[in-house]
Amino acid sequence: MDYDVAVIGAGAAGIAAARRLTDAGRSVIILEASDRVGGRAWTVELSGMPLDMGCGWLHSAERNPLVAIGREAGFTIERGPTAWQNQWCDLGFSPEERAAAAAAWEALEERLRGNPPASDRASDALQPDGEWNAYCQSLSGYLNGAPLERLSVADFLAYDNAATDANWRVHEGYGNLIAAAIPDVTLRLSTPVRRIALTGEGVRLETDRGPVTAGAVIATVSTNVLARGMIAFDPEADDHLHAAAQLPLGLADKLFMELHGNHGLEPETHLLGDARNDETGSYYIRPLGRPVVEGFFGGKGAVVIEQAGLLDAFAFALDQLSSLLGNNMRRHLRPLAASSWCHTDWVRGSYSHALPGHAGARTILARPVADRLFFAGEATHQSDFSTAHGAWESGLRAADEVIGSLS
Repeated sequence: MDYDVAVIGAGAAGIAAARRLTDAGRSVIILEASDRVGGRAWTVELSGMPLDMGCGWLHSAERNPLVAIGREAGFTIERGPTAWQNQWCDLGFSPEERAAAAAAWEALEERLRGNPPASDRASDALQPDGEWNAYCQSLSGYLNGAPLERLSVADFLAYDNAATDANWRVHEGYGNLIAAAIPDVTLRLSTPVRRIALTGEGVRLETDRGPVTAGAVIATVSTNVLARGMIAFDPEADDHLHAAAQLPLGLADKLFMELHGNHGLEPETHLLGDARNDETGSYYIRPLGRPVVEGFFGGKGAVVIEQAGLLDAFAFALDQLSSLLGNNMRRHLRPLAASSWCHTDWVRGSYSHALPGHAGARTILARPVADRLFFAGEATHQSDFSTAHGAWESGLRAADEVIGSLS
């Protein structure tokens, strides 16, 4: 065998697995289809600022293992409350309306917990013609990357029951933190794996740069990559591929706009574009004091801006902001950067959610195949899915399974 273990994917799950395996004395190769490490954690440097195009918040921070890892590596962890639920100067969303909208979301959660619909479809718990249904849909888009119609109640509650309200940030960028954590192993970028075959003693991987053999393999690729057949597997993995199809990636995207001139906007503030529009953007103003506005779109809103294209997407965001801040604000805002996760090769989405009736698919996807093929990634975590730390913990879990199988 060329290596003890081959890890497919250099995101949080793959890096965590490689670290654990290396610490256990195993030889490891990481095969990454793209030309960079980090996966859906991706920091770009623009105008002297580190901007997180993917995950940006250390969710459940007081128990998030990446907090300690970042600090040990010299990263600055920014604690404190966030402005996401606030509305700067009450513009376009009065305190009374915010209270009513929040009450509608809380009532929806209470129905999901106390009297969940038999369909396991979250939208079936909405009040018919509820005044704040669009607001609830927009929240589902931000949280799950998908509308309530496509969301399993049991899956949503598994995350919600485990999550805390502590959300911290990495001053130098979350993507940079993940990338810096990669251990000293063989790393091959721009090396897509096309086929994984079980052999008599291990596995054989067919890649665009030739074959690789190993005693075991950990696949950390996204569920959309698995479900679309972008990697061929032996029939023994059919149940896993079916499970991946029940755990599709939702969509969340960011638009960054740079601020110029005497705009008068205060740091660490927030505006929801239109609380009665389920496609609305959510705008974080001057995060960490930087001269940018970070527009966040989830679910239906993210789908719409990806279909519209960059020019129309930025135009939509500028229209929403100018409707709240006045038309003069346009001259202070310039498009800077945008993500497009649906069109990102070897990812094809943002983070996973279970379709109604399929919360158990996460357990199926996490099962080993013949003690040689193992799966990791945020979609395999039972409660912290859709997060970088959930992906990280899944990589540790898969590595421990491999170590047990090879010992």
